[in-house]
Amino acid sequence: MRVSTFLWFDGQAEQAADHYTGLIADSEILDVQRAADGRATTVTFELAGQRYIAYNGGPQFAFTGALSMYVDCDTQEEVDIVWAGLTDGGHEGPGGSLTDRFGVTWQVIPKALGELLGSAEPDAAERILTAVHGMTKIEIRGLLAARGR
Repeated sequence: MRVSTFLWFDGQAEQAADHYTGLIADSEILDVQRAADGRATTVTFELAGQRYIAYNGGPQFAFTGALSMYVDCDTQEEVDIVWAGLTDGGHEGPGGSLTDRFGVTWQVIPKALGELLGSAEPDAAERILTAVHGMTKIEIRGLLAARGR
């Protein structure tokens, strides 16, 4: 048995899969099913080892922020690259969230956030979280500054 995330697009499944696999390390398109006219119907791809299925199902369903993709970044450089790529044509949200040009919501979070919160005293953790909520793209330097006050 295998569990995969199924993403319903309105004609942009292949473009989205291409975009995502170009941004996330260790990612690839595994299969593209096409209609008789050559249009992609279903695209199976992996992002850092996690399997996804993108389907061109039409306009009946739209993405909402109730479900989001979570990217756990090792460095600020990774945050910056993924953030820039996903916000291109999309829009920034608060606290590391964004909606990409395809309407998919993402959380782009540096691993340092969890590490800092896990080792922080309660007052420092509160300052760190306040700093996160005041950011769009999360900046590790800002988290460190908030912790050290």
